[in-house]
Amino acid sequence: MTSQDWLFIILGAGAVVLVIWTLKDSLKKTDKTDAAATPPAADPRNVVLPLQLQAYERIVLFVERISPQNLISRVNQPGFTVLDMQLSMVSSIKSEYDHNVSQQIYVSQQAWEAVKTVKEQTISIVNQIALKLPPDAPSIELNKQILELFMQQRESPVDIAAEIINAEAKKLMK
Repeated sequence: MTSQDWLFIILGAGAVVLVIWTLKDSLKKTDKTDAAATPPAADPRNVVLPLQLQAYERIVLFVERISPQNLISRVNQPGFTVLDMQLSMVSSIKSEYDHNVSQQIYVSQQAWEAVKTVKEQTISIVNQIALKLPPDAPSIELNKQILELFMQQRESPVDIAAEIINAEAKKLMK
């Protein structure tokens, strides 16, 4: 491996650690602030609650759909090059995000930040790894390196975001 490869790996690992640290901190802050707020007994929340729960379901589905394992299996096609795969993965992530962007009005700021962070981090990692490979190499090379990177992590950003989203949704049902 060259020093440039090591630099990309270190930068990627540093970004993952930073995101995990930020997401966990956000979850702790959310627990403290939401514990103090109690909704009134009878209010319009009874109408909004089903919409909020549906929004949480949709953003959990989004986060799962952009996980590297699911994204690769859904997007990969025979004959794809690294460049084809990179463009397809990024396009799919952005399309999924655009399809779900309206859900942010129904979910907490912390949950939506977790969604945005996972989206941005996944795109960044795909692009960083793709830049290290020849654009015309088989897509399997990109897929392999992406999966290896995510398998090396103790907790994936997708799992952390899903944990935050689930915790927020459960608070609504109390």
